[in-house]
Amino acid sequence: MTYHAYAHRLPAPISKILFGDRERFGKVPDVNDPSWQEWLKRDYDFYIANQRTSVGMTVNRAGYRIVASSNIANKEVLEIGPGAIEHIEHWPGKPNHWTNYDIRADLLEVAGKRIAPTGVPHAEVLAEPGSNKLPFADASFDAVFTFYALEHIYPLDDHLCEIERILRPGGQLVGSIPCEGGLAWGAGRMLTSRRWLRKHTTIDPDRLICWEHPNFADYILDRLDAKFDRETVRFWPLVLPLIDANLVSSFIFRKRGS
Repeated sequence: MTYHAYAHRLPAPISKILFGDRERFGKVPDVNDPSWQEWLKRDYDFYIANQRTSVGMTVNRAGYRIVASSNIANKEVLEIGPGAIEHIEHWPGKPNHWTNYDIRADLLEVAGKRIAPTGVPHAEVLAEPGSNKLPFADASFDAVFTFYALEHIYPLDDHLCEIERILRPGGQLVGSIPCEGGLAWGAGRMLTSRRWLRKHTTIDPDRLICWEHPNFADYILDRLDAKFDRETVRFWPLVLPLIDANLVSSFIFRKRGS
C-alpha cells in the first residue's frame, strides 16, 4: 500500500508556510547560518517546551504504543535517539540487552538513568558527528527502535541500509514518525512550535523546518517499504491511513531473509 501526503504538494506560496521554504533553503543545514547556530544552543529548550508539555507529550506517547506489538523479550535491542525511553511502560517483555545510541552525551545519560531501574543490562554509545555509518557489526541486533528520528536524517537511504545491515534476519524495525508533509501536522506546527520560535528566539522557522525535517512522512514510508517487509503501519489520531488527517504514523517492519 502506498501512502501520500498532499499538503506538501500544494503551490509553493502555501506549502512553504506549512513546511518551510525548501526550494530556497534546501534540506542540508548551512552550519554558518545564524538561525542554525542559535538552534544548536536552544534545541533542548525547544524540546522541553514543546515535546514535554501536555500537547507534545500526548502526540509522542501515541506513537510509543506500537512497542506493545513488538517482539523484544530476551532480545538484543538498539535504540537510535532514545530520549527518555518513554515507551518502557509498553514493553511486552524484558530484552536481554539494550543499547542507546545518540549524538549527544547528555541525552545518553538521561536514557541510561531511565533504563537502569528496569534491571536490563544496557550500554550507551556516542555517535560520531557527520557519520552515516553505525558503529556496530553486521547482524548485531534483533530489533532497532527509532522514534521521531527518521524525519531528521538526510540522506535517509544510507541510514536505512545501515539499519538493515545491523539487524539479524527477521529482525524488527520499530518506531514512529510525525506526519510531516501532511496538512494536520503543518497546521498544528503553525499553532505550536512556530509560535514558540517566534516568541522565544530569532530563528527563522522557514529555514529550520527544512533542515530539521528534511523527510516527509510519505517518503519515509515509501523507503521503508522498499527496504523491509511491512508488518504493520498505524496512524493517530484517526485510524484511517491518511497522512494529511493524522499527526503520527507508527510502524513495525521486518528485515527480509527470515
